[in-house]
Amino acid sequence: MPLLIALLSGLLFGAGLAISGMVNPAKVLNFLDLAGSFDPTLLFVLGGAVVTTFIGYKLVLPRFQPLFAERFRLPEKTDIDARLVGGAAIFGLGWGLTGFCPGPAIAAVVSLRIEPFIFIAAMAAGMIAVGWFDRQGEGGRAAAKS
Repeated sequence: MPLLIALLSGLLFGAGLAISGMVNPAKVLNFLDLAGSFDPTLLFVLGGAVVTTFIGYKLVLPRFQPLFAERFRLPEKTDIDARLVGGAAIFGLGWGLTGFCPGPAIAAVVSLRIEPFIFIAAMAAGMIAVGWFDRQGEGGRAAAKS
């Protein structure tokens, strides 16, 4: 049952991205182009997401546990560090340069255009690189302690 719920949630999310125009990088880039052909319609998408999340948290978090898991898994880190700021900056640059962010890029794969595939490959390479750098840092810290 949890896999079916995950599938239905993913399909609903993908449909929402397609209906809102988030899978169209030109629409996203026009939203970001404040001095040129600015398209404010994605503000409604953002507003809808914020309202839905707010209501969802208010309805779900008072529960003792989720329907299909033992416990809620919420972010535990609350500090703003260089890693968070750097990641946000890289995300923003990628979004601004390509018009894609991860969810819409994956949903746009069904269009069979080459751009989402290139974006996903670059995103995967970045994730692999971050993992590699993290492992290097852990190895350096472990060597320094011994």
